Amino acid sequence: MKQQAVSLTINGEVRTFDASPDMPLLWLLRDMARLTGTKFGCAAGLCGACSVLIDGVRVFGCQTPASDAVGKVVTTIEGLAEQPLGQALMAAWNEVDVVQCGYCQPGQIVAAASLLKDNPKPDDAAIDAGMSNNICRCGTYPRIRRAIRRAAELHAGDHA
Repeated sequence: MKQQAVSLTINGEVRTFDASPDMPLLWLLRDMARLTGTKFGCAAGLCGACSVLIDGVRVFGCQTPASDAVGKVVTTIEGLAEQPLGQALMAAWNEVDVVQCGYCQPGQIVAAASLLKDNPKPDDAAIDAGMSNNICRCGTYPRIRRAIRRAAELHAGDHA
């Protein structure tokens, strides 16, 4: 894989890396940008631990080449923490006490942000569908669902 300059906008900051354009975005974020909130899970796009947003759409960083993010905005869990929706999600996660082991939670929160961006008042079926590609080995799905509903309320209150 040939190295070249790869420039990405990550969490609002333009950053340039000497990397192969084919490098999975997950590794560029974790190893080169040192944004370790995005987790490595399965390497097959099946668990959602590596979820990030590209132009507001959730993608699996382990399956997305860095070149797919060129000219677009990448948002990681670290960047989401600076946004009102991310803050509402994190507050709801804490209020509902979602976290057990915590490993999958950054990917869960990123997926929930994508869901709430598209559907600010999801019902349980919409939550289940929107979160279906994120695995929680601890089985906190009922708490995740409650936290998403609570985050929707908190976020709506921010914009009332």
